[in-house]
Amino acid sequence: MNPITYRPLQQIALIVLRTVIGWHFLYEAYYKIWSPAWGPSGTPLPRWTSAGYLKGASGPFAGLFQRMVDGGWTVWIDRSVKIALLLIGLSLILGLFTRIGAAAALFFLSLFYLLYLPLNGVPQPGSEGTYLIVNKTLIEAAAVFVLLVFDTGAIAGLDLLLRRRKSRNTREETP
Repeated sequence: MNPITYRPLQQIALIVLRTVIGWHFLYEAYYKIWSPAWGPSGTPLPRWTSAGYLKGASGPFAGLFQRMVDGGWTVWIDRSVKIALLLIGLSLILGLFTRIGAAAALFFLSLFYLLYLPLNGVPQPGSEGTYLIVNKTLIEAAAVFVLLVFDTGAIAGLDLLLRRRKSRNTREETP
């Protein structure tokens, strides 16, 4: 079976998509890890925590996570989210373990989507758009699914370098 080859513009588009999604995850991690920051008035902002987000959730997984917050799991959840966002962002930007990074990104985006399922179809306070079923989180999850299907680590990034090195070592060992 012949491997499918993509035109250069297709490859560039996939790598750009992987990079901007990676940046989004990495920046979310940066914000959550290095908060508190300073507000516009010069007052310190409180440390980031997932407690408010999870307490306000209304989707199918809301009850589970609200019980976890009530049970004192907030510190563990906060640390897990920060570390996962950081590792996913680095994975996608560097093209290292991209399949694992994309799968983890898809898992997290699905979880976020299911915590706040957009079923109202009317503007929500504090929200920048009006969503019914399809929102930015679902769209980003669909884009990550594309990355997962197209194995962008085989196009560019550290995965490609590791594959080439492994292939070269295998050829040298074969008599």
